[in-house]
Amino acid sequence: MYSRSFRIHILNFSRLGKHGSLSPSPSLGQDFALAKEDDENSSELKKQAANAGEQISAADYDPSLDRREDEEKRVYPPVKPEEQDQVIEIEEEDEDDVDDMFAVATADKPKKIRKIKKAVTAAPAFIASNLDSAADPEGYYTVILGEQLDGGRYQVFSSLGKGMFANVVRARVLVPEPNEPVGREVAIKIVRCQESMYKAGLKEVLMLNKLKQADPEDKKHIVRIERTFEHRGHLCIVFESLSMNLRDVVKRFGKDVGLNIRAVRAYAHQLFLALNLLKKVGVMHADIKPDNILVNEAKSLLKLCDLGSASDASENDITPYLVSRFYRAPEIIMGVPYDPAIDIWSIGCTLYELYTGKILFPGRSNNQMLLLMMELKGRFNSKMIKRAKFGDDYFDEMGGFNSVEKDRVLGTDVVKKVHLSKPVRDLRARLMPPASVKMKDDESKLLIAFIDLLDKCLALDPARRITPREALVHPFIRG
Repeated sequence: MYSRSFRIHILNFSRLGKHGSLSPSPSLGQDFALAKEDDENSSELKKQAANAGEQISAADYDPSLDRREDEEKRVYPPVKPEEQDQVIEIEEEDEDDVDDMFAVATADKPKKIRKIKKAVTAAPAFIASNLDSAADPEGYYTVILGEQLDGGRYQVFSSLGKGMFANVVRARVLVPEPNEPVGREVAIKIVRCQESMYKAGLKEVLMLNKLKQADPEDKKHIVRIERTFEHRGHLCIVFESLSMNLRDVVKRFGKDVGLNIRAVRAYAHQLFLALNLLKKVGVMHADIKPDNILVNEAKSLLKLCDLGSASDASENDITPYLVSRFYRAPEIIMGVPYDPAIDIWSIGCTLYELYTGKILFPGRSNNQMLLLMMELKGRFNSKMIKRAKFGDDYFDEMGGFNSVEKDRVLGTDVVKKVHLSKPVRDLRARLMPPASVKMKDDESKLLIAFIDLLDKCLALDPARRITPREALVHPFIRG
């Protein structure tokens, strides 16, 4: 674990910088609207969505359902064959021989052999070395509404939920800094009380401060860290307080039909500003999705948050479960060395979701995710397959895909060979409205530009994916 002096350095470092600065919103005008305009058109879009085949509503999807399964695979990797239960043979003497004092005389008598299974218990991935009475068995802090934290500086008044690394609460400042109002709201991330989680929390603090120093005027749409403290063995990270996340925005303003194209454009602009800063300082977010993007009360400004999975761009340990599954780039699944282009893929999936209200790649497994990607974008090039650590798990020597499907009768997994030479689904057809929906010329042009931007975000080859800088001058963003 990190030394105490290093931990104190992190805590003190995070207190530097100005408090409460707000990033200016891009020029949205007074007519900024989230909902799609025409009720009649919305009903037509709902009919189109209902006829579009198997799609999952972005508003109804609960990311925690898939998160725990995938994160357990990521944190608790499969047991290696040599670590599995072992079968050993032991010699067993006949009971008659044991009781017979003359049994030595029959030494040539064959001995009975009995096979038994010896369980080998794998060491736990986490060691809860500093759990206290305020934590549950998994190390999450047990939140008490009204409780005061950091020596009475903050008072908790609501719980915002929990993720893999921490739970988050909303609190009011009772003891403010000079020139700071009493009662100001903040969000406090209370890291799980486990050694590995504590280290991950310290790493997130370093990333957040690195980004804060690179954006002193708070114009790049990354959530602002204010300070840190410790509470009963838990690392606590204080953030500016924002409103709802983008999944809740879609649920409230665009359930099943998505948001207004101009709102999506404004959000896309801000997201690419955030990604451009991440790339500039050499950081990968590695978990971009609507749930990790917060908006202000007016819903006109967003901030990219939750850098618990973030890392330096040079850190790319192969793991097929990095990033939430529906937003996971193909190179992660296949085991190809990855770079910040994984965040571009995630933003492409997120923007599609914002505009349609549907999830683009709702795969039940990594295997099905790859199949859905190829159905929309075509086959992977052979060079990428050869570079992939897990390429043989998914493709044969001829490039055929090993699709794992459920047998309809037995319910068991069966492998079917799939050969896709070209896409079988069309992104344009999914996004363009039916002929019965009338669109203004400027809105039609904007939608066509949006489709082109998504196509560039979702290039299967990460080397061909659009960069944040290129996206910021794309016709959809630039207008």
